[in-house]
Amino acid sequence: MSGLLRLRRLQETKAAGELSNANRQVQRRRSEHEAMRQELAGGESYPVDSDTLLALMASRAATRAGLRDMEAMLSAEQAEALSATQAHQAARAEVKALEKLEHRHVTELRAEDLAREQLILDDLTSTANKEGSRT
Repeated sequence: MSGLLRLRRLQETKAAGELSNANRQVQRRRSEHEAMRQELAGGESYPVDSDTLLALMASRAATRAGLRDMEAMLSAEQAEALSATQAHQAARAEVKALEKLEHRHVTELRAEDLAREQLILDDLTSTANKEGSRT
């Protein structure tokens, strides 16, 4: 049982690490997304000629496309983070169940040991009483 419990604890630790990585990736992507949104909403430039205006329009179009891509990646990473959360919760539940089972087993073993000790003490007392009554 202890081997299985160790295995489940390792699996939980792995799941916790994967959850941490997924959450960190989501946070990083959110930061990048916000920076890109800020860039898009940035200060207005007033072009002096048509070439500059075209370049500004192309830049904003590229930023919008990048923002849409970033939103798609963020959505996918949030789904991965949710999946990692569920995997960690499942792994944690398995560990808890095995810990309870182990505790119950240890308690039962201890009760059996105490019962055996009591039988020995009762036997010793009975033997001592019999020998005491003979003399």
